[in-house]
Amino acid sequence: MDSPSNATMPCGFLLQGFSEFPHLRPALFLLLLAVHLATLSGNLLILVAVASVPSRPPMLLFLCQLSAIELCYTLVVVPRSLADLTAPGHASGSPISLLGCALQMQMFVALGGAECFLLATMAYDRYVAICHPLRYAAVVTPGLCARLALACCLGGLAVAVGLTVAVFHLPFCGSRLLVHFFCDVTALLHRACTRSYADELPLLGACLVLLLLPSVLILASYGAIAATLRHLRSPGGRRKAASTCASHLAVSFLHYGCATFMYVRPKASYSPRLDRTLALVYTNVTPLLYPLIYSLRNREVTAAIRRVLGRRRPGQARGRLCEP
Repeated sequence: MDSPSNATMPCGFLLQGFSEFPHLRPALFLLLLAVHLATLSGNLLILVAVASVPSRPPMLLFLCQLSAIELCYTLVVVPRSLADLTAPGHASGSPISLLGCALQMQMFVALGGAECFLLATMAYDRYVAICHPLRYAAVVTPGLCARLALACCLGGLAVAVGLTVAVFHLPFCGSRLLVHFFCDVTALLHRACTRSYADELPLLGACLVLLLLPSVLILASYGAIAATLRHLRSPGGRRKAASTCASHLAVSFLHYGCATFMYVRPKASYSPRLDRTLALVYTNVTPLLYPLIYSLRNREVTAAIRRVLGRRRPGQARGRLCEP
């Protein structure tokens, strides 16, 4: 085992990616490229669709911000991974500078943290809309939405900067090779010469702020919503209110579930190759599912997307545009 006395601050790292599977790299490249293009198209379509709505309710504004975060989230990781899959001569790993690694980790955590806070904000929006419908317009104003959106981004950035500084102040031992396709927190901690749980406290603190606190807010909001729905006498009203929350609950479950499984555990349980495979799923598959979930479950989003797609086909007859 490497000892702290042999620790150094490396000038950079080597991202192994999937270089140990040379025969699978072409197929993996095509698969990731297809998923990445579908993710970009889906989130861009939601952004354009929401922008085309004349009067946008707060939930659509938050959804627009969520799609923008997902776009940036995938762009931080996937393009470099695709480039590494096509680059020859990187059998031992693709080099990345210390600054580049720190920036990638900081941006990844900041965007993920902003999404954690945004999902809690969206739960609060649903709480006010369902539990206090008469006060909704007075409480959830455009000014409040803008302030909450800014607070989500700044909160994620603040936590990311603190975590990045803490991780890159740790001593690193042995090989510079990271068994990963991007500079993830777990991959870096796995290479750090840490023998005490005190060195893992920054990650624990980040998880408490980014995962536990928003999760508590979401659960409290939906607890109040469930209590309100129990007193609704109209089955139709109950179904309509529940359907507006279904997509948000599904996205929250995917996001917090993946993040909790990946990061809320001690360093001793890290498995670099398993973590790399799981990261491949939550950086590629889940961002693809989010626009699908919202476009299928939200009538306003579906209607806006249909209007946008309809405008791209002006030569078609009106009857064709109105077909289900």
